[in-house]
Amino acid sequence: MRNKKKSLHLLSAAIGALLLGMASCQSFRSGDGSQAAAPTTTEVADGWANNSVNAVVFRKNSLVTHQGSQYTAWYDADRHVVLAKRKSGAQQWDIQKTDFTGNAADAHNSISIMVDGDGYLHLSWDHHNNKLNYARSVSPGSLQMTSKMPMTGQSEGTVSYPEFYRLQNGNLMFFYRDGGSGRGNMVINAYDTKTQQWTQLHANLISGEGKRNAYWQAYIDRQGTIHVSWVWRESPDIASNHDLSYARSTDGGKTWEKSTGEKYAIPIIEATGERVRAIPQNSELINQTSMGADENGNPFIATYWREADSDIPQYHLVYHNGTAWQSLPLDFRKTPFSLSGVGTKRIPIARPQVLVKNAGDKTAVLMLFRDEERGNKASAVVIGKLADAKWTIMDLTQESLGSWEPTYDTELWKDKGVLNLFVQKVEQVDGEGRADVPPQPIQVVEWKPAF
Repeated sequence: MRNKKKSLHLLSAAIGALLLGMASCQSFRSGDGSQAAAPTTTEVADGWANNSVNAVVFRKNSLVTHQGSQYTAWYDADRHVVLAKRKSGAQQWDIQKTDFTGNAADAHNSISIMVDGDGYLHLSWDHHNNKLNYARSVSPGSLQMTSKMPMTGQSEGTVSYPEFYRLQNGNLMFFYRDGGSGRGNMVINAYDTKTQQWTQLHANLISGEGKRNAYWQAYIDRQGTIHVSWVWRESPDIASNHDLSYARSTDGGKTWEKSTGEKYAIPIIEATGERVRAIPQNSELINQTSMGADENGNPFIATYWREADSDIPQYHLVYHNGTAWQSLPLDFRKTPFSLSGVGTKRIPIARPQVLVKNAGDKTAVLMLFRDEERGNKASAVVIGKLADAKWTIMDLTQESLGSWEPTYDTELWKDKGVLNLFVQKVEQVDGEGRADVPPQPIQVVEWKPAF
């Protein structure tokens, strides 16, 4: 262990990386200069790591907390879906290997979970343009699941990117794409805890009109507003991603509007969607945005693309300040790369996640990412005060995580302001290839920023 005073001196002088694990008493500095305790890590079990399927950004959720219990899920070496549960912050996990299996060799086929307001665990897994796979626990708090069942029986034949979200009243939302890349529509189902039934709210909320599809991410803020942002893709080629759009709902997903309050006609199409930022094709714009919101309900979006006058893709924070959309380029990257082709790509940086606290002059932002320039660690951009637009970059892990992308416990963050990050070292071979990697530990990194 290094001398504590020396460690703190180095940390206060550092502009770039803050190293984890030098000592248990080490402090971390947030973007406003305040100190936070160092992250801690809990190991769960080993999981499949031959590609990035356990660690892709569009898992909602990889971790979820309800009434002091936290749940997680992953594919093991045999491609079985494994569920686990612990008391929040505990070291020991109860682990249940299910009979469910998936084509884990395709990194699209991720596992998503959520716990409803009555404590039932909901599970969806193994989707890339195939029939819906869905089950829920047999009782509240249980890891024993029902057999596979339909939700509504409608538009459930070509499912991709299934994601659960929990509303303030404990009911659930389920978003997914119906159809293939470049020609898909966005479906929304709603679950009522009283009837334990799913209904379809929208068979086609965001329509590709048979010509394109939207790659979205969503966030439900403390007021219950559902925020959705997306990019359009014109074909299966990732280079055809373009533009950044936005919609919100204040009535549980029934009706939708722009940031101006103007009501949308449903379905939303390219011509009618609110264009937050015009980004042309061939700009290295990644599919899947990341959504967050401040305590006043103003939306925040994080993603990456390349500006026309540069050959280096950079992360960008796009947000609404209550009056207009703003854009903050986080131009710390130095290495060019280009996105093109089909399938899951091996990319030198991860799609980000954005987390927001407070509002107004006190708005603070945390952006989670991975970058080969930083050794493929779990890293964070910390903006302690958005009004100053100054940031600090710190590493939350010491070791390389390969092709990992960040997912976290959204409910714990909203309730406690504590980050629980799902972490596993995985390797992604370009175009759905498989790496020769033994199972790797599933870990949870826990950290509370000092803002």
